[in-house]
Amino acid sequence: MINLLAIIVISYLLGSIPNSIILSKMAKGIDIREHGSGNAGGTNVIRVLGFKLGLSVIFLDALKGALAVVVVARLFSGSMPFHNATPFDDFTLVQIIAGASAVIGHIWTIFAGFKGGKGIATALGMLLILITVDMLIALGVFVIVVSISKYISLGSIFAAITVPLALVVRENVFHVNIPGYHILLPFILFLSLLVIFTHRKNISRLVNGHESKFNFSKKKK
Repeated sequence: MINLLAIIVISYLLGSIPNSIILSKMAKGIDIREHGSGNAGGTNVIRVLGFKLGLSVIFLDALKGALAVVVVARLFSGSMPFHNATPFDDFTLVQIIAGASAVIGHIWTIFAGFKGGKGIATALGMLLILITVDMLIALGVFVIVVSISKYISLGSIFAAITVPLALVVRENVFHVNIPGYHILLPFILFLSLLVIFTHRKNISRLVNGHESKFNFSKKKK
């Protein structure tokens, strides 16, 4: 139990590293939470400080999720402190737990008053390791929706919805044998709903027509 708790805590702390706040202060001496949308995420950094810095934040945030799954989970040793009733081996289950802990850390970071980003990039990093095909499909949907609508938030919401849908369609329509499907699906649904929940203010602005469109041709002054 102590070993698993340590992995959860380390993954949470890893996910809690506020890359957007750190990089914005290092590069421009500002607190990104006081500019743009006020969100401590890569999209807001792109909007306020430009693509180069924003993409760096997104990469580092995604890396947190990937490292939790690939590196931190490997600290696990021994056997699970509870009966593993899933079709996964113990290590894969630990990877899922570590990745989810990192996402939670990103959203509710202990280093910034429990107010972090929306979890998209960190979830992307962990899920690209666990369900690569479904995440690539979701990324495609994200690109298409953002290209058409110019709303990054709308693309993120559609991508979050796409991931569990892709799992369902691949398993039940195309009869792809996805290992651990019946355990993965509830977990992915939880993460998708969590990401949508973090976008609740964006959804309200989209409904009211107040959400800002992203101008890809806009150059930072």
